[in-house]
Amino acid sequence: MTVLSVPRAFVWRRVHSLMGLWLTLFLMEHLLTNSQAALWLGENARGFVAMVNALHNLPYLQVIEVILLGVPLLIHGVLGIKYLLTSRSNSIRSDGSKPYIPLGRNRAYSWQRITSWVLLIGLILHVTKFRFLDYPETVQVGTHTFYLVDVKMDEGLYTVADRLNVSLFDEQAIKQERTALNERGSEKTLLKAAESIRDQNYDWKGPIPQSYNSQKAMILTAAERYEDQVNWVERLESHHLMQGEVVAASTDFGIATVLAVRDTFKNPIYCTLYTIFVLAACFHAFNGFWTFLITWGWVLKMAAQRAWVTVAIVLMLVILFLGLAAIWGTYWVNLRY
Repeated sequence: MTVLSVPRAFVWRRVHSLMGLWLTLFLMEHLLTNSQAALWLGENARGFVAMVNALHNLPYLQVIEVILLGVPLLIHGVLGIKYLLTSRSNSIRSDGSKPYIPLGRNRAYSWQRITSWVLLIGLILHVTKFRFLDYPETVQVGTHTFYLVDVKMDEGLYTVADRLNVSLFDEQAIKQERTALNERGSEKTLLKAAESIRDQNYDWKGPIPQSYNSQKAMILTAAERYEDQVNWVERLESHHLMQGEVVAASTDFGIATVLAVRDTFKNPIYCTLYTIFVLAACFHAFNGFWTFLITWGWVLKMAAQRAWVTVAIVLMLVILFLGLAAIWGTYWVNLRY
């Protein structure tokens, strides 16, 4: 019996292609979501907020992000870097030492490699900015959850914040919160009383059974509210605001996120950089989609390949429009005032 051995390079090429298709689907979803911060004029980015909240409220979100996004990105990225370092472009004019074949597919191959470098750098910066630096900070105050982001003040932010039910805190407002808290200094005695009650409720066997005591209930709940207020003020003070910056506080994660996006895209430099990033992502994704169809044997005949080039281009232009709308429309069109 003859055993066929599949070369590992063949397998890894298919895995790289499959991960690329998955990331293309994610790109479509991501830019569709982001575009809703700009395209639904007069809706205060309601569609964006709803979709972001739906994703944010998924159970085990971090596990989902790692498995469905982090792992495919890592696999596609590592293999992509390997192919980048070993590939040779033949559509760029040289001194004659290398072949020069300036056909359409050869140029597409070269641009696929060029956009890979743009995406490698852009993804690292994008994830760092929006997943870590500008990711809304969570603060629990009693039964309410607040999300905090630092944004630069502008004239339109007053009315935008009012419509979105967002509170803005500058350095002076934070100092007022601290002053108001200090004036409640008598409540510090509640903390000591609460600590004493809590210590008395346990022994080496665990919680001590007891009957309901209304006085203890009043002390413990009042102390917890005061502790929440102390935590709230301390979290506000932890934001080292630069000149012209404020802390925006919202009870809605999606609204806090759209304010962070708005703050980014009111800077023309960021808009330009993200335009390059989205252009590279869309070309790379849909050129890769076309090669995926051929690699996996879905499209074999030349006529079918030409037809699917048209399909890939149309899809690329639609998703590109959504991406550029999010970049240039979130602040400059929809949420400027």
